[in-house]
Amino acid sequence: MSAQITAPLSFGGASPARATRGLVLVHGRGGTGADILGLGEALGLPEIALVAPEAAGHSWWPTSFLAPSDQMEPYVDAGLGAIDKAIDALVEGGLVRERIALAGFSQGACLALEYAARRGGGLAVFGLSGGLVGTGDAGEAADPNLYGFAAKRFDYDQRLDGVPTLVAVHERDPHIPLKRAEESAEVFRNLGAEVTFQVMSGAGHGIAAEGVGFMRAVLNT
Repeated sequence: MSAQITAPLSFGGASPARATRGLVLVHGRGGTGADILGLGEALGLPEIALVAPEAAGHSWWPTSFLAPSDQMEPYVDAGLGAIDKAIDALVEGGLVRERIALAGFSQGACLALEYAARRGGGLAVFGLSGGLVGTGDAGEAADPNLYGFAAKRFDYDQRLDGVPTLVAVHERDPHIPLKRAEESAEVFRNLGAEVTFQVMSGAGHGIAAEGVGFMRAVLNT
């Protein structure tokens, strides 16, 4: 199986050479780079440089992020490469890597969180309606709390001490099980990150005001 994602980049906000911070925005299934730039603009922080990679066919992977690792890994690898490309563009434009953060919605939240856990190197990350994909399968038993999928392993080998990390999800999200979001928050805590775990009441799958407010507070420092 191959996963070829060329990931063209869309830019917004301040120029990297003049920006105080950079923000990589990762869209969800069916979205575009231009669409997700609107999230960055809604923060009302004009001194931030924005960049958004775009997946071929507007989807980072064709199945649920809960699918077995052999189905997910080629697409995850390609998506991580797309985020690398976006970060490199900001650095080449004049920003230092340490002033760059990641944010994503839905599939994009899963990919942003996975990037932060695997190779973020201390970048703040905001996962809006998402959870970690995981590094491998942890058995074959279907778990109803994971929407009938099996558990995953979360074997990450970096420290993220003090890194601002947001995992946000609705109580009943049709795509992101609450159990996986809870697991993701705990993984980041164990890596040393400064985790904020937001659970919005009721059913839903979207970007809540609480998440946007948290992003604004972190990026305004």
